[in-house]
Amino acid sequence: MATIATPQLAAISIRFLFQFEISYQDIALLTGYHLLGVGVAGILFVPTARVWGKRHLFLLGTLLVIVANIWGGASTKSHGSFVWARVLQGVGLAPFEALINAVVGDLYCVHVSRHLSVSVQCILTITQERGPRMAVTNVALFGAAFLTPVVVGKMTDSSLGWPWSFYFTAIFTGAAAPLLFFFVPETAYVRASYLNLDYDTKETDEIRRSTSTELTPLPGSTGNSTDAFAEKDVTASHNLNQVSVLTHPRSGEAIPAKRSFASRLKPFNGRYTSESFWKLLLRPFVLFLHPAILWASLIQGVIIGWTVFIGVVLASVFQTPPEHFSYSQVGYLYAGAFIGSLIGLPLSGIIAELTNKLLIRLNHGHYEPEFRLFLVIPMAIFCGAGLYGFGITSNDIDRYGWAAPDAFFLLTVIGMVMGAVASALYIVDAHRDIAVEAFTCLLIFKNLFSFILTYYAFDWVFKLHKDKLFAIFGSIQMGICVLTIPLYVFGKRNRSFFHRHDLLTIFRLRTPGASEYNEFAAH
Repeated sequence: MATIATPQLAAISIRFLFQFEISYQDIALLTGYHLLGVGVAGILFVPTARVWGKRHLFLLGTLLVIVANIWGGASTKSHGSFVWARVLQGVGLAPFEALINAVVGDLYCVHVSRHLSVSVQCILTITQERGPRMAVTNVALFGAAFLTPVVVGKMTDSSLGWPWSFYFTAIFTGAAAPLLFFFVPETAYVRASYLNLDYDTKETDEIRRSTSTELTPLPGSTGNSTDAFAEKDVTASHNLNQVSVLTHPRSGEAIPAKRSFASRLKPFNGRYTSESFWKLLLRPFVLFLHPAILWASLIQGVIIGWTVFIGVVLASVFQTPPEHFSYSQVGYLYAGAFIGSLIGLPLSGIIAELTNKLLIRLNHGHYEPEFRLFLVIPMAIFCGAGLYGFGITSNDIDRYGWAAPDAFFLLTVIGMVMGAVASALYIVDAHRDIAVEAFTCLLIFKNLFSFILTYYAFDWVFKLHKDKLFAIFGSIQMGICVLTIPLYVFGKRNRSFFHRHDLLTIFRLRTPGASEYNEFAAH
């Protein structure tokens, strides 16, 4: 319910031109300021979640979404009030957009298909859980929201009117709030660092070297399961949550006791890291210097920005002569984008799996995170066809009709889903120890970039023909996709270099010995 706020005005934006007596730029900024709220709030919420967990932020976000939608529905006469309601919608959306991938990392395993070393024989075969679920969450965030303009357009043409799109959002969010409160516990936890076997840090390297030959079966074990091994001489992780603990029978590590149902309902359950909040706040900005993080921000954020741009200007394309579409008809155009998101999900999974298996076989059974980058090839095809095609067909509606631009919008959304999945999977697989900060970088970039696009959207549309404008967009997108080639060629060297020259340590944003949990550690 939170994510439907971003495209909520897409089908009816022209209505506000007359209702509030504002300019086209002000119409676009009704979406732009909303995205700015998402980006700025996400900067604050992510380090807050690292320190105190996610549950309280999900509860806060739900409350803000309810309040913002009631406020927005009531702001029928004041443009300024409506703008602030849209900003508050963005702040309420931010916890869900910023943290949902982290929740997937908390709950599900990463795929491990072969021996990594003697010290990790206990995780030889783990079902691939995280990838498909991360794809589903990305579609829920970026794809399913395209269905919103269909409903809002129909409501606006009916006797209900557009304010009820806000009221119904508040009502349904309120109905979902008890489910969130009672059945969504805190997913963050602190785990022993030596268990984080699927990402590289200097600490885990030292532990692997010291324990690689010291694995001992536990009494009564078969020697084949995760529980069959304990590592000697490993210091137990600090129990930052201050709950009663049990002691591991072999290694003597602290095992947190299971919390009661009533205890799990509390918004806060202590701290999950001893790291400074302010250091965690500043980490994402430093990581824009990391080539892989910058690539992921560009590959995901730019194509999302183009789809936002299309959404902002689509109503002006079809509600002006010669089409004169109604709000409902403009809304129906987003059905194509919604279908594109549904096609993009399974197609991304199929292509990613097939290329992975093929490349692992060609690489003599060895997996490399760079294999994820091959998903950018079909992404470039769909995005290029979609952007170039939308510009050409939307510039001459008399000749091509409404169906052609809508079909190219569908192709663009398929490419967008592939870009989101490719960048997310590569970050999680290649740079898991900084994955949380990396996803914050993606959140900041895509929302600020989309805000800039909405600020200049109608100025560019009026000054340039749409075919020229989207030719520029398409060319930029192709250039960004080409950046994947050097990342594939030098990706392993890049990972090695930044493993030895950790940016967070260089800028003193990582405290040696600080205890913290990582959402993307292997279970």
